[in-house]
Amino acid sequence: MRLAADAATRLGPIQQARLNTRAIMVLRPFHVAVPVDDLSAARHFYGDLLGCTEGRSADHWVDFNLYGHQLVCHLAELSPTGARCSNPVAGHDVPVPHYGVVLAWDDWQVLAEKLRAVGIDFVIEPTIRFQGKVGEQATMFFCDPAGNALEFKALRDDSQLFER
Repeated sequence: MRLAADAATRLGPIQQARLNTRAIMVLRPFHVAVPVDDLSAARHFYGDLLGCTEGRSADHWVDFNLYGHQLVCHLAELSPTGARCSNPVAGHDVPVPHYGVVLAWDDWQVLAEKLRAVGIDFVIEPTIRFQGKVGEQATMFFCDPAGNALEFKALRDDSQLFER
């Protein structure tokens, strides 16, 4: 860490901020909780289809290990309207809200093929967006049985995750 501090004194303020952010940023597991209307269907979808191991659970919720992150499915009534919002991104209507994981490129390809093979109903088919540009990424959107939208993506270059 001393070497990084010495190097930072020779950098401009923007480079120092970037170095500091990278030096202190340690990825920790993310926690997200989503409503579901059927815990059995959630267990099948997340456990059997996506391969998430199950953690703790109770009568009204279940934890899953989603690529090292804690996903909790809570039994809850869904909106009677079922209305969803979306935003345009690269020519697609991206569902909001949504959640997911940024995978390695090859892992994304494997998951996309698995989901195609089982006939998942994609909201946005597996595709490459921003091709040849900063932030080039593979992405796909689909919903769990309760209608929660998921996005799984992979960047061609992981260092560009937050680049503009």
